[in-house]
Amino acid sequence: MIPIEIVSQLEKLLQKHTGIEALIEQTQALGGGSINAAYRIRYAGKEYFLKYNQANRYPKMFELEAKGLSILAKSKKIRLPEVIGTGEAGQTAFLLLEHIESGYPDNNFWEVFGKELADLHRETHVTFGLDHDNYIGSLPQHNTTSPSWSEFFIKQRLKPQLKMAAGKGFMNTSILNAFEKLFTKLQGLFPEEVPALLHGDLWSGNFLCDSNQTPVLIDPAVYYGHREMDLAMSKLFGGFSPRLYEAYHAAFPLEKGWQERVDLCNLYPLLVHVNLFGGGYVGQLQSSLRRFV
Repeated sequence: MIPIEIVSQLEKLLQKHTGIEALIEQTQALGGGSINAAYRIRYAGKEYFLKYNQANRYPKMFELEAKGLSILAKSKKIRLPEVIGTGEAGQTAFLLLEHIESGYPDNNFWEVFGKELADLHRETHVTFGLDHDNYIGSLPQHNTTSPSWSEFFIKQRLKPQLKMAAGKGFMNTSILNAFEKLFTKLQGLFPEEVPALLHGDLWSGNFLCDSNQTPVLIDPAVYYGHREMDLAMSKLFGGFSPRLYEAYHAAFPLEKGWQERVDLCNLYPLLVHVNLFGGGYVGQLQSSLRRFV
């Protein structure tokens, strides 16, 4: 059952969205979320997707997620769930979205996904970062802008996560020294690219196939960054067909050696996983780091 304190706000949002005055007819709990509770709700005969958590635990998380979805949606390059609204009542914050009916990928799904991701990455900006900070998972993500990708990657991605991991006791002197060595050579490791609009957390749990076999992106951690970051993240835990990368490369060719830089890009999500889930990811982090220092 969803918290009673948010019901009236949900109904007001849905009345405004649909133009129909009604009551929530049905709620169904959904599994899979590690941060938020998730429900499918029915209002005026139509289904919507709701997620909520404790308002004081992750300040403005849902407002920032809604903002990220809107930024991606404005590009009109790939499908995103429509944002119905966000709100807060009592101890609960929530995000209400369009419900996406799931389907099964057809023979063209991965080719379409690869091309649309490439099209999204053609959306550019003058600097790396974003005009506001947001979240990656449940962790703060810093987005202070920079004209240099290597500077941004060091100061806004690696160093904040390293500091957090060291504070939790997961980083020894050897790892910290290795990162310092990496920082001195990082500028020469990445090819020059203009800042690209990124999903920012592109693992297999953050895309859907809808009932029309259309790719849909969810749960973004949006910023303008090096486009290899999204591709690398998609390879960290698998779940993406090789056809996606072939279609992407055909639409928007990648610089030579991008596969060798996958581990370099993934130092950031690996540090995030160390901070979220503990020292079990430290070995994988060290293995990736050794390739570059």
